[in-house]
Amino acid sequence: MTGQPAPNWPEEPAGPAATRPDWRDTLRNATDLALLGIVVTLAALPVVTAGAAVATGSAALHHWIENGSWPGVRPVLHDLRRALLPGIVATVIGVAAAAVLTVNLLALSRGVVPGGTVLVAVTAVLTAAAGGFAGLTVVQLGRQAGQGWRVAARAAGRIVLARPATLIGTAGTVALAAVLCALILPLLTPILVGYTLFGLHATTRRLTREPASG
Repeated sequence: MTGQPAPNWPEEPAGPAATRPDWRDTLRNATDLALLGIVVTLAALPVVTAGAAVATGSAALHHWIENGSWPGVRPVLHDLRRALLPGIVATVIGVAAAAVLTVNLLALSRGVVPGGTVLVAVTAVLTAAAGGFAGLTVVQLGRQAGQGWRVAARAAGRIVLARPATLIGTAGTVALAAVLCALILPLLTPILVGYTLFGLHATTRRLTREPASG
């Protein structure tokens, strides 16, 4: 990862005053995001470290967005160590919730459990909403240096209540990533992790942006 500036965000001025990034900067940013995804995936391979890996990756991405450069290796490792234990609890809860929703969806779609198309649709919507809420929580974790899952979840809940469209946006981002992971080669999945984190942060920033006064 390099110390190059992050791409322009929606809240920055548009038009002649805005500076369009050079194609080399765009390529460098895309490469950095791909590398971020690969590093997060490798750190999550033991499974129990998945929560800490995602939280630390989100924090590093937030630092890049806010400061235009990536944090150093030592701060990242320090954040990862602090996030390990809380991340294990979050991983267990996340895996359990995902397993329950997936089993229910498969059972309904195969007719093992009665309910028909309506319950399949309801379960699919709930699954997408859960994924969107998890994504929004990860964004909040990034804003908190990867610490405080409960605080991040409560903050995500407040955002959903105040701006329901944010949940739709993050749910769409997670759903798109899941579809792409299912359609393309599994070897490219780690790269998508970085782009998904970026998409979650960008979507949240856009949809929670305060409207300009006047």
